[in-house]
Amino acid sequence: MPIFTVGAAGTTSSSYEIDNSLRFDRGSSEKLSFTQGSGDDTTARRKWTFSTWIKRGQLVNTSNHQYFFGVGSYTLIGFRKDDVGEADDLYVQVGTGSSAQGVHANAKFRDTSAWMNIYVAFDSTDGTAANRLKVYVNGNLVDSAYGDYSSDQRSSITQNNEDDFVGNSGDTINIGYSTNGTNSYFDGYMADTHLLIGTTKDYTDFGESNNDGIWIPKETSFSTSDYGTNGFKLEYKQTGTSANSSGLGADTSGNDNHFTVSNLTSVDQTTDTPTNNYCTINPLDNYYTGATISEGNLKVVSTNSNRGWNIGTIGVSQGKWYWEIKYVASGGSTPSDKWNHIGIADRGAESSSDILGESNYQYSVFESDGKVYASSATGTTYGAAFSTGDIVQVALDLDNDNVYFGLNGQWGNGSGSWNQASPSSAVSIQAPSGTLGGNYFPAIGDGGVNVAKTWEANFGNPTFSISSSNSDGNSYGNFEYAVPSGYYEKKKKNLAEFG
Repeated sequence: MPIFTVGAAGTTSSSYEIDNSLRFDRGSSEKLSFTQGSGDDTTARRKWTFSTWIKRGQLVNTSNHQYFFGVGSYTLIGFRKDDVGEADDLYVQVGTGSSAQGVHANAKFRDTSAWMNIYVAFDSTDGTAANRLKVYVNGNLVDSAYGDYSSDQRSSITQNNEDDFVGNSGDTINIGYSTNGTNSYFDGYMADTHLLIGTTKDYTDFGESNNDGIWIPKETSFSTSDYGTNGFKLEYKQTGTSANSSGLGADTSGNDNHFTVSNLTSVDQTTDTPTNNYCTINPLDNYYTGATISEGNLKVVSTNSNRGWNIGTIGVSQGKWYWEIKYVASGGSTPSDKWNHIGIADRGAESSSDILGESNYQYSVFESDGKVYASSATGTTYGAAFSTGDIVQVALDLDNDNVYFGLNGQWGNGSGSWNQASPSSAVSIQAPSGTLGGNYFPAIGDGGVNVAKTWEANFGNPTFSISSSNSDGNSYGNFEYAVPSGYYEKKKKNLAEFG
């Protein structure tokens, strides 16, 4: 169960910051596309370099692939099942000589809590077949660092053959999708995406190891000519939906190869980046809950048969932290339909009948009556009932071992109402040092088994529109309601400073 904790946040050795990423939801068929023009001749198309940063959302299952880069019919990069049906192999394929040659990585890349850099260099001019297609993940050559390949067709790449699709006039480049295969949309986040045609740049031009040995982004300084005619650089800094310099798919390489936007909107532009990693909901801790998690792992839809809860990817043991949970839908109207619990836990659910807040090191506020469950099956009066459309606020104070709950901008008074301007009615919690791993995690729970329920988490980077943007004391985050003084959003930068 990969998670971030305060001790694993890491530090940077570079001042370079990536400001934005783009969030792709596979279920919504989201992508960017650009149809190539003439200009990259067959000589130029013998070499290309692709680099991007990604943070995974939903993982691949045995009935789908996820490609974040696809050109024409055969050139693609992404995740898929391998020849024996195992999912989440990194797969790279190029189309040359009217055929396709690919490599399957043996390793599984299933960490949804962290960003990773994917670098691919194609160079058919190289005299050694194994060097004609190189793949690096986080600065490590896949051949040696990740157990070689389960399938390797590089020897079939004929020397000096051009890529039939990259740089070829009339073929479409897709970001977040490939036409090869069915249901092949990517799910997750992408940042700092480059395609250079006619040249191979080194993987160290895109990243470097920091003082902790962690691969981090590096500012590039390529000329427009390095990108060839159809190459591009996507920084995802704009919010428009047109194929121009103000769009989500704006090309900043100097080529003005702006991408057409499909099913993406301004809310999909995020500040969750490789230099500013945010908390999300952990899809790897979903066995008993069986929820459907989407929208960059920020939207949770429970089942209609299981209880349980889902937790965030970032656990904390100290400091003061704030987040919001929007209760979107219950699917029912009876009291038993409204068994929703929002709070904190030291671990994920351990059975399909667990209810958040009823066991040790769990604390939640209950939808049906606004009571708080503090590691007990008996609730105590706190606020009032809440319903669909409401936003529950959570302020976790691990400097004093307290948690506070609010609703729609007002905080609970401990006597059955939401009428306090700031957190004042503390729910005392057990010290995190006694928990299973020494950390508390955000948690969203379904205590009923009648109907599915829907929540959207906002750890400062929401999937839904915010009407009155509020940030924390470091000017980070985008919340509906004011962040209490001294509290911060849950992301890597704040963890390094306050965690």
